[in-house]
Amino acid sequence: MSVAESVLAEYGQFVDGAWVAPLEGRTSERTSPADGSVVTRFAAGTSADVDAAVAAARRAFDETPWPTMPARKRADVLNAAAVLLRERADAIGRRITLELGKPIGLARTEVLLTADLFEYYAALARDLRGDAVSQHTPDALGLVLREPVGVVGMITPWNFPLLLLAWKVGPAIAAGCTIVAKPASLTPGGALELANVLADAGAPAGVYNVVTGGGGQVGDALARHAGVDKIAFTGSTEVGREVLAAAAGNLKKVSLELGGKSPNVVFDDADLKQAVRGAYWGIFLNSGQACQAGSRLLVQREVHDELVERLVEMARSSRMGDPLDEKTMIGPVVDESQLATVLHYVEAGTSEGAKLLAGGNADGLFVEPTVFDGVGPEMTVGREEVFGPVLSVCTFDDAAEAVRLANDTMFGLAAAVWTRNIDTALNTAKAIRAGTVWINAYHDAGLAFVLPFGGYKASGFGRELGREGLDEYFEKKSVHIKLGQGS
Repeated sequence: MSVAESVLAEYGQFVDGAWVAPLEGRTSERTSPADGSVVTRFAAGTSADVDAAVAAARRAFDETPWPTMPARKRADVLNAAAVLLRERADAIGRRITLELGKPIGLARTEVLLTADLFEYYAALARDLRGDAVSQHTPDALGLVLREPVGVVGMITPWNFPLLLLAWKVGPAIAAGCTIVAKPASLTPGGALELANVLADAGAPAGVYNVVTGGGGQVGDALARHAGVDKIAFTGSTEVGREVLAAAAGNLKKVSLELGGKSPNVVFDDADLKQAVRGAYWGIFLNSGQACQAGSRLLVQREVHDELVERLVEMARSSRMGDPLDEKTMIGPVVDESQLATVLHYVEAGTSEGAKLLAGGNADGLFVEPTVFDGVGPEMTVGREEVFGPVLSVCTFDDAAEAVRLANDTMFGLAAAVWTRNIDTALNTAKAIRAGTVWINAYHDAGLAFVLPFGGYKASGFGRELGREGLDEYFEKKSVHIKLGQGS
């Protein structure tokens, strides 16, 4: 079935457990990047809608048993939601594909990974604990209590519209927080469908609220709101700075997962077949629209020619087309603005002397997988985040040069190292200043959700996933107990 044959979805705001019309009555439409047909109509909210949603979240946190109920009951909500997500994976995945243009197989996987993540945090919810200091002095006992931070505003991007929200929702529910979610206007469907899932899974009214609308209205109002205790943001470094400034009013907690220009380092003893595949999906997954994309490929001189030749062949053979086709590998970029950005960087790479080996052309919003060679760190395409299917390749001679090139960036979100030598692998991983380093893998080495994810430098602060991701949704309280000496 083509995109044009799809059914239009229409949504209101989800506030206090119910679907409601936006207070000013305005709506927006989202068109498919694949063929331009209208696929979603949703509420265009304002600060008044944010006020209503925050009030609902505050009541659920301040006046109901939700934050103090037995942890197993919150775990039950997450587990029930996981079951429903798997049952609805085709429908929700399709909604993501229609709005974003993400190939349907990848969109469906996003839903299934969300289910897995909810089960992980359900398990952690059952193992919540604090700490005790009992040996410091004989007549005192200290307790460290972990208490939910409160109302959390979540501002999330369009590229993984369900999963990146779930990275925040899972631990927030496990901790006992309440939520006001503001999804990207380009892809609101995932967050809105999650409202149905969580309600059907037994989440009480006010625990999960969604307000859609522009970032300048809804996002800014949420970040500034005095009734919000924490903001969890994923997006560009530029907007992250604005969110941080807006959140300063009541000194709310903030976690920021921002941009990247991640190095993918291949040494001459690497398994080249696996390294080529890792380099390809490292950058071209989701049409390059991923904050952790391996957009800089650093290759040791001895294997440069062979690896690049194989990679270019793979790029040129990419199957592009209808994102609802199960065989499609590369879908469109998200909209005209992103297309213009990507083509700007393609032009910059060419004009600054990089060698275009593959791609560089667009048909509608479909951009060919693009590979530049000979990219120096001073070049725009090798320095700035493209957020599209554009790879910059450069060569290095030894490990010291590889590390220097890898760290020559304002960002520090992710990196990868490909080698059979354990010393080379670990020494390089330790030397690269990034929050995540994969060895002989990219994006995933089979440890999804278990390890924390987040950035150094201009890639943000705070961590998502793992136990560290759960800690972001707690305050810690110290209780000092003076013990009596007896009679």
